[in-house]
Amino acid sequence: MSVFGTRVNRIEDVRLLTSGGVYVDDLQIPELAGAAYVTFVRSPIAHGVIRSIDTSRAWNQPGVVAVYTAADLIDLPVPPPFRPGPGGELFTEPLLAVRKVRFVGEPVAIVLTRARYEGPDAAELVEVDYERLPAVVGTAGALLDDTLLFDEAGTNVADQRDRDKFDDAIFADAEVVVECDIANNRVACVPMEGRATAAARDGARLTVWHSSQNAQRSRSTLADWLGIPAEAIRVVVPDVGGGFGAKIGIDRDAMVVAWAAWRSGSAVRWAETRSENLVAMTQGRAQQNRIKICGRRDGTITAYRLDVVQDAGAYPRTSTLAPVTCTMAPGVYDIPHVQTGYRVVVTNATPVNKYRGAGRPEATAAIERAVDLFAAEIGMDSAEVRRRNLIPAHAFPFRTPTGARYDSGEYERVLDQALDAAGYARMRAEQAGRRDARRADVIGIGICVFVEMTGGGGESGTVTVDADGQATVLTGSSAQGQGHQTAWSTLVEAGLGIPIDRVTVVHGDTDLIPKAIGTYSSRSLQLGGSAVFRAAADVRDQARPHAAGLLGISVADVVLDVSSGMWHPAGDPSRFATWSEVVKYAGVDSIGADVWFDSDGPTFPFGAHVSVVEVDTETGMTAVLRHVTVDDAGPILNPILAEGQRHGGIAQGISQALFEEVLYDDDGNPVNATLANYGIVSSVDLPDFELEISETPTDMNPLGVKGIGESGTIGSTAAVQNAVVDALAHLGVRHIDMPMTPSRVWAAIQPALAESRPRGEQRKRGCRGPSGTP
Repeated sequence: MSVFGTRVNRIEDVRLLTSGGVYVDDLQIPELAGAAYVTFVRSPIAHGVIRSIDTSRAWNQPGVVAVYTAADLIDLPVPPPFRPGPGGELFTEPLLAVRKVRFVGEPVAIVLTRARYEGPDAAELVEVDYERLPAVVGTAGALLDDTLLFDEAGTNVADQRDRDKFDDAIFADAEVVVECDIANNRVACVPMEGRATAAARDGARLTVWHSSQNAQRSRSTLADWLGIPAEAIRVVVPDVGGGFGAKIGIDRDAMVVAWAAWRSGSAVRWAETRSENLVAMTQGRAQQNRIKICGRRDGTITAYRLDVVQDAGAYPRTSTLAPVTCTMAPGVYDIPHVQTGYRVVVTNATPVNKYRGAGRPEATAAIERAVDLFAAEIGMDSAEVRRRNLIPAHAFPFRTPTGARYDSGEYERVLDQALDAAGYARMRAEQAGRRDARRADVIGIGICVFVEMTGGGGESGTVTVDADGQATVLTGSSAQGQGHQTAWSTLVEAGLGIPIDRVTVVHGDTDLIPKAIGTYSSRSLQLGGSAVFRAAADVRDQARPHAAGLLGISVADVVLDVSSGMWHPAGDPSRFATWSEVVKYAGVDSIGADVWFDSDGPTFPFGAHVSVVEVDTETGMTAVLRHVTVDDAGPILNPILAEGQRHGGIAQGISQALFEEVLYDDDGNPVNATLANYGIVSSVDLPDFELEISETPTDMNPLGVKGIGESGTIGSTAAVQNAVVDALAHLGVRHIDMPMTPSRVWAAIQPALAESRPRGEQRKRGCRGPSGTP
């Protein structure tokens, strides 16, 4: 039985679509009976000094169990800084604001109440006296250092690297040099389920139910901070309604909830509102990139520079985003000279952390725009420029100038595959026809060829078969909708012949699975799946001598028929033994294997996207007509699961390109912190995606697979952005930053349209604004 290519429907979905999932806020268990509800008191201003906090009125409110501020946490260590070494501690983030607030939504205090509805009323009675300070909004303002978020640091630059190594000599002999500033817009993560945590203390033991991508990391973080042994903490992750990177581990708000249970001795629970989620959950992207690319007029790219400014928000929560962007800067291209450097700055905005792709989409967006700009400058088709500079298939494994080791790839093949599927020549002809006819509805074709970095490290997997012939999988990978139960059950069925419906998959419980890494960076199948694959093989090897003894034959002659799940003598399937019989014959409750799989390094999925958009030049409205993708993540275990991941990723990428951007006013106030005015994609905004198949294996794991969870996001964003600019290139439009909203596209078109209008009409329209009013 082949392990790959089987279209098994997601077995998780029956429960999710009938009885429904059980999320943290749905838990009705004895441990949480009578739990107090947590309400956060959050800063209403972006930047200010806390003069005083008066909790007395809140304490006297009926139903209030407790009110806590930073003063109650004084005996606990502040969580470690985002980076070790000198300077990192200057930008440390408290769990509850101390002396200063630095973004709207920063937690200042918490209120515990008997009933959920009592919390907001009591929180309103916590009186905080703020002295407002000027807000730092955006990276340009941060770099001025006129207003400092951390006075003791003396700067808003929390980290920087390698910009002092920039050398313009690599551009000196180029025939063409192109430079451009490119914004990678700040976006909200918007999981279906917001953050949620419940906790209960039983003597010296703390149990935490948490919506997270990795229970084990959550436990170790809590243990280090609370100063109690990890064994005294149990973290349980029930169903999770989306993570996208923002739920890796346990963030500060959830840590305070867990501490409140530990401190008060009573059970507590918290589930944030959507408006709370949009101002307080970490956000993504938020880079300003300066690109410089050069080469010859024959299309050869000879040098590329990427200068990154990462907006960290109020506190630098991670040290990896800008470095990963720099590592992946050259993308799929064999560019002789590549220079990268970055600065990480703090601003009075919600902190930024990992979000689907985490540094790789930003790198791809920059290099793919750079290639299009270079192609436009030399007057060559952008597909041809790409083809001339792609890393050839025979060069793998390939070491890039930035130090990444690409394991395998066939970049030119996937580009040609995507172009053929899109009917590239025909689409170019239609584009030319519309331009010749001077139609207002123009089309653009955008291309992105990408590579990303996934996985790396290790993961745990345990497989046991009991005396009833049923299998149980304990996996360190933590599902948030990816279909792990289906995938891991498929691996067990392929390895042991036990039907999928007789396999139970367990994850997210540190008592059962104490050692694990969790799910992020598209690592699940290649690491967690490989651990389960090897554990199943180990179980099979352990069972073999018992099956031989039961059948009365030598070990060399016994065969496991995985199509039926029966052990039998080689060549004689009429005599067989079941798994149940083999386990009972072995005289044990179960036969099991516990495997920790360590990979030899990260893998590098790749692909090509072609997006076709239609832009109305009279309104600036953009519609995606077609989106063709080739995403290569190695052999496909289950096409349904892979396609689901691709669909979700493509939708998120298109959403960033056209709709999404978290905005702040000059005082640091979020101006679109509800789903009524935050532009998130819906199904009516999307076409049916055209998904092509490509499977190039890796040698980094026994399954030969790479990650698929982030590919769609990485390829689609740049393809759509390139498509919109391409649609307007004949009007002289060179670049439009994301999100390419109708107003932004309309504004980019106006200079070109003004030049083409008769002189009288120019004067007439020149005195009116976009709405047509004087």
